[in-house]
Amino acid sequence: MSRVPGWFGRIGAGLTEVGERLDARRAAAEKDDDEIDKGEEAGTDSSSSSLSGPSPTGTVAHVRPDPATAVPWGMRVAAEAGWRLLVLAGTVWVLMRVISAVQLVVLAFVSALLITALLQPTVARLRRHGFPRGLATALTAILGFVIMGLVGWFVVWQVMENINNLADQIQDGIDELQRWLLNSPFHVTEDQIKDIAKSLREAVGANTEEITSAGLEGVTVIVEALTGILLTMFSTLFLLYDGKRIWEWTLKLVPAAARPGVAGAGPRAWRTLTAYVRGTVIVALIDAIFIGLGIFFLDVPMAVPLAVFIFLGAFIPLVGAVISGALAVVVALVTQGVFTAVMTLAVVLAVQQIEGHILQPFILGRAVRVHPLAVVLSVAAGGMVAGIGGAVVAVPLVAVTNTVVGYLRSHSREAALRQSPGPHGSTAATELPPGTATVPKDSVPPPPPT
Repeated sequence: MSRVPGWFGRIGAGLTEVGERLDARRAAAEKDDDEIDKGEEAGTDSSSSSLSGPSPTGTVAHVRPDPATAVPWGMRVAAEAGWRLLVLAGTVWVLMRVISAVQLVVLAFVSALLITALLQPTVARLRRHGFPRGLATALTAILGFVIMGLVGWFVVWQVMENINNLADQIQDGIDELQRWLLNSPFHVTEDQIKDIAKSLREAVGANTEEITSAGLEGVTVIVEALTGILLTMFSTLFLLYDGKRIWEWTLKLVPAAARPGVAGAGPRAWRTLTAYVRGTVIVALIDAIFIGLGIFFLDVPMAVPLAVFIFLGAFIPLVGAVISGALAVVVALVTQGVFTAVMTLAVVLAVQQIEGHILQPFILGRAVRVHPLAVVLSVAAGGMVAGIGGAVVAVPLVAVTNTVVGYLRSHSREAALRQSPGPHGSTAATELPPGTATVPKDSVPPPPPT
C-alpha cells in the first residue's frame, strides 16, 4: 500500500506536464492568428501587390500584381513613343493637307521671303544714307522686279530669235546621229531606225487629245503663275516695308514661356536665310558666266539662254546644276557633234567642281552648310510635294531649320543651367573630377581666431 501514493504522484505530474504543453500550443496558435490578422490589415491599408502569408486554414494567399508592372519596360517605352509618333504623324499629315489646299499662297509667300532676304540689305543701305523707309522700299522693289523681268524677257527673246536655227541644227544633228548609228559597231539597220521613227509618230498621233488637254492646262498654269507673281510682289513690298512689325506681331502668338527662345531664334534664322540667298545668287552668277563663256567659245547655239537656265538651275542645289548642265550637253550633241558635247561636258564638270569645293564653302560659309544627303532628300521631298517651287525652297528651309534647332537646343541648355541650384562662380568643387567626394560647407569648422 505504501507504493500507491508514489504511483498517483507520478500520474499527477504527467497530467500537469501535458496540460502545460497544451496551454503552450494554444498560446502559440493564438499568437499566429493575431499575426495573420495584422498582416492582412497592413496589406489592405497599403497598396502592396506581393504580400503573402499563411491563412487560418494553413494555406498561402497571393495578391495579383498591377498589370502595368507586368509589362516589360522596353515594351512600355516603345508604346509611349509609338502613340506620340502617331500623333506627330497625324499633325504633319493635316499640315501637309492644309498646305496643299493653299499651295499657291504658300509658295508665293515663301518666294517673297527669299526675294526679301535678297533685297533687304539694299533697303538697309539706303536707310543709312538718309532715305525714308517708304522711298527706300519702293526704289529697291522696283529695281529688283525690273531686273528680274528683264532677265525673263531676255531669255524668251533669245529663244524666239534662235528657235528656227536651232530646229535646223537639231535636224542636222539627228541626221548625223542616224549616219553614226548605221556605221557604228552596234549593227543598227536603216529599217530599225525607220521603225523607231514610225513608232514615235504613232505615239504622238495616238496622244493628240492628251497633248491638247495639256496645252489647255497650260493656260490654267499661266493664270496661276501670274496670280502667284502678283502675290509675291505684294508680299515682298510689305515685308520690305513693315517686316519688323510683322515679326513682333508674330511673336505675340507664341506662348510666353517659349517667347524668349523664339525671339532669339528669329534673327538668326533670318541671317541664315539672307546669307543663303545672297551666296546662292553669287555662285549661280559665276556658274552662268563661266559655263556660258565656255559653250559660247565652243560655238554652241543659244549660249546666252543656256547660261540663264544654268543661273536659274543653280537655285536647286545639285539637281538643278545637273539638269541645266545636261541640257547644255544635249544641245551641243545634237547641233555640233560628239566632240563638242564632250568638251561642253568637261567645261560644266570643271565649273561645278570649282563651285562645290571652293565657291560654296568660301561664299556661303559654315553657317548655312547642309550635308549633300540632306540636300538630295529635301529637294526630292520638296519636288514631290510642290513641284519645282518646292524643290527651290526645300534647301533654304532645311538650312533655316538647322539654325533654329541648334539655337533652341543651346538656349534650353543655358536656361536649365541658370535654373539649376548650386554654388555660383568658380569653386573648388567644380575643379574636382567627377565622383570625387566633397565636404559639405556647413560641416567645415570655422578657422581659429587670430
